[in-house]
Amino acid sequence: MTSVKSALQDRRTTRAFRHDPVSADAVLRVLEPALAAPSWANTQPWEIFAAAGVPLERIRKGYAGMLAKGVPRSPDIAMPTGWPDACRSRMEALKAERSAAMAEACADPNAVPDLMQMNYRFFDAPVVVYLCMERCLAPWSLFDLGALSQSILLSAQEQGLGSAVAITLAAHPDIIRRELGIPDELAIIIGIALGLPDPGSPQNRYRSTRRDVGEVVRLVGF
Repeated sequence: MTSVKSALQDRRTTRAFRHDPVSADAVLRVLEPALAAPSWANTQPWEIFAAAGVPLERIRKGYAGMLAKGVPRSPDIAMPTGWPDACRSRMEALKAERSAAMAEACADPNAVPDLMQMNYRFFDAPVVVYLCMERCLAPWSLFDLGALSQSILLSAQEQGLGSAVAITLAAHPDIIRRELGIPDELAIIIGIALGLPDPGSPQNRYRSTRRDVGEVVRLVGF
């Protein structure tokens, strides 16, 4: 049996998916156990929409148009206006390392795929799950949706599926709302791409680093 420790440490973001479709039953097998995630006073504030097939391709097409026109991202949850230096440094390192992994695997330097285009194609995932909540809820409920997100990622891993949780997937909510019939009173919080990982992609061989526990944790009174 896989331990919790190994499940957490083995999980990674899939940034290139195979085109194999994922059935509705497979998606439900991922989501059902994840719904055991904790929430404030059992409020369970989440509503979930899963997109595949033609609707997802229309969302992808809409995103491509936004990228081509240079339309800024405008998610329902406002993006940070700035990052602490340490966070920004880690973000820049991630981008540089992903780009280097792609360049190393590409014989033609002029043919290296653009990372933003990959993001805007949702990494070619056959399914994207959108997590939503009522707009009237306080930011505390975002914590609950974070717990649900991690539960979905680990449940997908157990089912043999790759996953990628990314703000880009929710960057243009009007397109998503139109295609999936999401009512205005629901804020689209985040998207999670699901599917079979492409084992040949250098993006999937790349693994980002994590801060050491000694750097992160302050023990007091022990």
